[in-house]
Amino acid sequence: MNIELIQLIDKVLNSKGQSLSKTNEYMWWSPFVTHHKPKLQVNIQTGKWHCWVSNQGGHNLYQLFKKVGAGYEDFKLLNQLLGDVSFYQKDKDKKSEVIQLPQEYKSLSDPFDKSIIKEHAIRFLRKRGFNSEDIARYNLGYCSEGIYNNRIIIPSYDSEGRLNYFVGRDFYNSNFKYKNPPFPKDVVGFDLYVNWSLPIVLVEGVFDAMSIKGNAIPLFGKSILPKLEKKITEKRVNSIFIVLDGDAFNDAIQMVEKFTDNGISVNFVKLDGNDPNDLGYRKMIDKIHEAVPMNFKTLMEMKIYGKRYLAN
Repeated sequence: MNIELIQLIDKVLNSKGQSLSKTNEYMWWSPFVTHHKPKLQVNIQTGKWHCWVSNQGGHNLYQLFKKVGAGYEDFKLLNQLLGDVSFYQKDKDKKSEVIQLPQEYKSLSDPFDKSIIKEHAIRFLRKRGFNSEDIARYNLGYCSEGIYNNRIIIPSYDSEGRLNYFVGRDFYNSNFKYKNPPFPKDVVGFDLYVNWSLPIVLVEGVFDAMSIKGNAIPLFGKSILPKLEKKITEKRVNSIFIVLDGDAFNDAIQMVEKFTDNGISVNFVKLDGNDPNDLGYRKMIDKIHEAVPMNFKTLMEMKIYGKRYLAN
């Protein structure tokens, strides 16, 4: 197991681990700093890690993998190596039903799948600005039969890598674009990829979050639900960017009030009638940099002018 674990860490950190004199201690090039020597020390037995230059560290490898933006398959293999099958199997100890991907789900990253339907799904994603790295990172798949037939499957995973929701998006542009599972949306979307020590970006949908890439959380709708609100409080998030469409303007005002009342810095991003996926990554980053810091004055302006505020 140690060799496989070291090889996995090598892959995630894109460097070769060097064993130290102390048992189970290894040193890698740190992804957090530029230095002429390897400075990221990891204990492969306990999972504790520490960068001796940036002083960043954690108590387990899951934290490290999340910090460096590891993909779904990396987390899955990590769980397999550490013996935690809950990542990829149904929890049989729980009496309540556990959400699972559709039985017909096929990975879009499977190199041996040459079906024309898969190619159509990938073409749809490419038109929306997503590449093979995005497909692998978010473990995107598709169904060619069943109730999710001709739909791209976009999974969401919690902080421990367990599926907590998924979205089915038709890629032939039918009248019913989205088909979601019969489970509550009260989850933290894309939690596996969120670094709670950095500013977070709240968006409506999964494609919006994927377009922004870094620390974007889909609401699966227009309002914030209890579990996400609770986690934001528990993690003591310092800064939030709210990125909602114009038809969710009143929901945005409620969020601004709620977060500012809790001492969180809030920035409102004007989309000018577009959505993040239409704008794409580069334009969205520009929009985020141009976000309006929220205070009592700007909040009052939003309330007084309503949607006309978006045109200013």
